[in-house]
Amino acid sequence: MMSGDGEGNGQFDSFFLSIAQHHPEGASQLLDTFVNFLGRKTDFFTGGKEGEWEKLVMSTFRKYERISREQHEIELKEKQDRDDRKKAAAAKKVEEETVKPAAITELTDAEAEKLQAELDAKKNANTKPAASSSDANKIEEDEDESEKGKILPNKGNGCDLDKYNWTQTLGDIELRVPLNVSFRAKQKDLVVNLTKKRLTCGIKGQPPIIDDDFPHEIKLEESTWVIEDGKSLLINLEKVNKMNWWSKLVNSDPEISTKKINPEPSKLSDLDGETRGLVEKMMYDQRQKELGLPTSDDQKKQDVIKKFMEQHPEMDFSKCKFN
Repeated sequence: MMSGDGEGNGQFDSFFLSIAQHHPEGASQLLDTFVNFLGRKTDFFTGGKEGEWEKLVMSTFRKYERISREQHEIELKEKQDRDDRKKAAAAKKVEEETVKPAAITELTDAEAEKLQAELDAKKNANTKPAASSSDANKIEEDEDESEKGKILPNKGNGCDLDKYNWTQTLGDIELRVPLNVSFRAKQKDLVVNLTKKRLTCGIKGQPPIIDDDFPHEIKLEESTWVIEDGKSLLINLEKVNKMNWWSKLVNSDPEISTKKINPEPSKLSDLDGETRGLVEKMMYDQRQKELGLPTSDDQKKQDVIKKFMEQHPEMDFSKCKFN
């Protein structure tokens, strides 16, 4: 009887993902294959007392059902907390904007001169160049020379820049552009031009905030934009190539390190079946390469060669080299 504590630490995830991609009908087909394997290749059903295997299966499934539900509850609570913080921040901002202005006090000549001197001193202090947020996150040391000078991705696998910030998944990009206006902006106040390869956006009558080419193409018909609270522009860009992490939003941006991207495994569930299978295959192949083991394509080639050799035992393959 096979046994074990079952506390999965993820070390076999890429292996199981590779197996799962060969089961298009989903979990029931995958489970059927695994139980079939247990029945044919192990003593899982016959190695213990009658009914013992059933107790083991049910206790294991119940354990991971509990763990899964607890994790789901935690994720729901974290999402609710984030939403509550956003609502509280928005309410505070509205409250601050509706505060009545202070009464105007007339200054004497001496007080006016003193105030002007203080303002001039403050202005001179602010003219010193400040390090941008992107400079603070630059990679200074890395084993790979090509990574030095690149920026660490933000929590959303994108970049926080002075005029805007963006995040990404394998499938799309979310861009948020603060408008920095004293009024509630409407569609007529903005200029937003999107093509497959370029973005131009900003306030009408002012220099554009972004006016540059994308490094990769987007699906124009699937990309949208809205105005949030009259204060910021939110643009969603659908990628054409859903197997590619963008290192920058537009060509003039600083480059982030895509090697430092850490996507959430749960996001795989958001992809369509075909794309998800390709991503899982890519993850498995990357893991195999890191371990110095054959990729899924290499394994298929080896299986074909092995089958051919078995079908033709009369042939001498001793001097053949298979790469």
